[in-house]
Amino acid sequence: MADEGLVSHKRDPIKASVGNAAAQRRRQHAVTVGKERREALMRTKRLCRVGVSADFDEASMDDSDMMIEEDQAILEALTSAAVEELKLDVAYQGKGATEKRVNALRELRRFLSRSEFPPVEAALQAGVIPLLIQCLSFGSPDEQLLEAAWCLTNIAAGKPEETKALLPALPLLVAHLGEKSSIHVMEQCAWALGNVAGESEELRNVLLLQGALPALARMLLPNKRSTVRTAAWALSNLIKGPDPRAATELIKIDGIPDRIVRHLKKGDDELATEVAWVVVYLTALSNVATTILAKSDLVQVLVEILDMSTSLQLLIPVLRSLGNLVAGELHITNFVLVARHALTGDAIQALVKCLKSEHRILNKEAAWVLSNIAAGSVEHKQLIYSSEAMPLLLNLLSKAAFDIKKEVAYVLGNICVAPTEGSGRPNVILDHLVNLVRGGCLTGFLDLVRSADVEAARLGLQFIELIVIISCSRS
Repeated sequence: MADEGLVSHKRDPIKASVGNAAAQRRRQHAVTVGKERREALMRTKRLCRVGVSADFDEASMDDSDMMIEEDQAILEALTSAAVEELKLDVAYQGKGATEKRVNALRELRRFLSRSEFPPVEAALQAGVIPLLIQCLSFGSPDEQLLEAAWCLTNIAAGKPEETKALLPALPLLVAHLGEKSSIHVMEQCAWALGNVAGESEELRNVLLLQGALPALARMLLPNKRSTVRTAAWALSNLIKGPDPRAATELIKIDGIPDRIVRHLKKGDDELATEVAWVVVYLTALSNVATTILAKSDLVQVLVEILDMSTSLQLLIPVLRSLGNLVAGELHITNFVLVARHALTGDAIQALVKCLKSEHRILNKEAAWVLSNIAAGSVEHKQLIYSSEAMPLLLNLLSKAAFDIKKEVAYVLGNICVAPTEGSGRPNVILDHLVNLVRGGCLTGFLDLVRSADVEAARLGLQFIELIVIISCSRS
């Protein structure tokens, strides 16, 4: 994870000791991870246009159901009318009452699914939330529960104030995650809760108080992939901080560490991607989670995915997870990536693959992970120095975009400095420094000094300081 403040202490080429600051900065910048995720990969909130269950024929749509933007006023009017019809059908107690309610819910759900910008405001103004809460009552047929939860899902995908309108419905949505609910109802309710959790820390705290976390965690235990995928996505929204307590609570739930590793290893790319984002937040926010996951087979699985997968959406959270694991205390880095172990060599080779990628974000993320490995022991520095990564890093320092250059500069700077106690003069690794300068890296560091980025300029000056220290010691 290449967020500036998050990892700057870990990858500092002069003060290589880690202390407690790395964990603190992971916590402070976990929110930034969520922001990047929304902008670069996917929406934190998701509209539901195709139902979670194939059992209901009406739960699917085609492109002809979509309304063009000019028809928004018509769609809002139809939505308001659908809510009024639902009021009548909810109040009706005669023959066929259930069928009438389900049909009314289905009609409303269609309108809430037919536009990129659903007519949520119109539905709220018509008084839809109390009706949907009533339709979620226990003892209702699954089809009714599913349609009501689906409507709430798309309402929760709206604007912040629209999402907050779901507050009275949250206890029932959480309750329907229980074991007595059908898997389809559970999954749709989890989707709605994921949209709510994605909105704000305030709403996340409400959900945590109402028991959403253990209920969603239980949904990771079955083997139904769509259910696990939805639950993992909702959980990543729920634990993403900045408070680390939810992440710590999740990792302590019995069976969760093993299940995370299993889904990463056995799941398809979409499932593994959602689970990997859970790992990103766990390792970014919770030292407890980092320690527990470091003792599992997680690192080996992450390295295997880096080596085998071509999915950009999956590789990004995998890189960030691996980077978080080695961004903390030095003893954890040494534990998960033993310098002479084959797994460490495999990890560096997998990162080399990412440095070669045509995707600049993989170049940047891989350089960030390498910078944290390079801030470790002398043996770790030597492994990177003697690998295929070096010519690639030198080339990126010379030709890549500025943000990538800065990440690469941290790798090269860390390779040249041995760990020291306290904040005294750095212990320079002479061979590494001399050969890097001969390789033409000095121009790249001078470019950083000239930049308007304060952190980059400081980094460039620190590298030049290393050269001055060596020059003075020889004179």
